[in-house]
Amino acid sequence: MALEALSKTPATFDELRTRVFYALQRHPLCRQVEFDIVSTPRTRRTNWTVSMHAVQPGALWTAHEIVADIQEAYELDAAA
Repeated sequence: MALEALSKTPATFDELRTRVFYALQRHPLCRQVEFDIVSTPRTRRTNWTVSMHAVQPGALWTAHEIVADIQEAYELDAAA
């Protein structure tokens, strides 16, 4: 698992916010999702999360899957 964490690409808050925004915009159900990027204590898998607001019921699982895919690829840069 430690190797998995090392293979993630470091990103700043702004980069993460941009990636999540554009990923959600690509899906018609998720275009109205409002979100914030939140720093969290480091775990085995990630050190950031997304707090979603105003999610339509039909978009909840799709938005969650989109965010999970991004969390697997990026970690919050320690300098951020």
